[in-house]
Amino acid sequence: MSYQHRDLAAGRWGRMPFLEQMANVGSEVERALNWRVKNNAAYSQRAAERALELMDLTLDSIKDRARLKELARAREALVDYFFGTNEHASTEASWRRYFSCFAYAARRNY
Repeated sequence: MSYQHRDLAAGRWGRMPFLEQMANVGSEVERALNWRVKNNAAYSQRAAERALELMDLTLDSIKDRARLKELARAREALVDYFFGTNEHASTEASWRRYFSCFAYAARRNY
């Protein structure tokens, strides 16, 4: 598989704390949302793809079954929002709210 985040995929991502991983996923989701608002579908799609790549790396590094289940569902909803028909009825605000919690928690840990 070809990764955009090659150094992270090579193992660095798995050594990062979970909150930091999710804050980074959230950064890419924020970029995708911001480009979507600006009507730049190509940039939005690329940022969403990077977010999914980071989410996949996070899923690969998770050992806790409960956390794994939540992340798998969040990934499914992300795909549905950016590339599907939005059957989960996600909104821009709901994604910003979901990921802002991780960013806040990651900052508090430093």
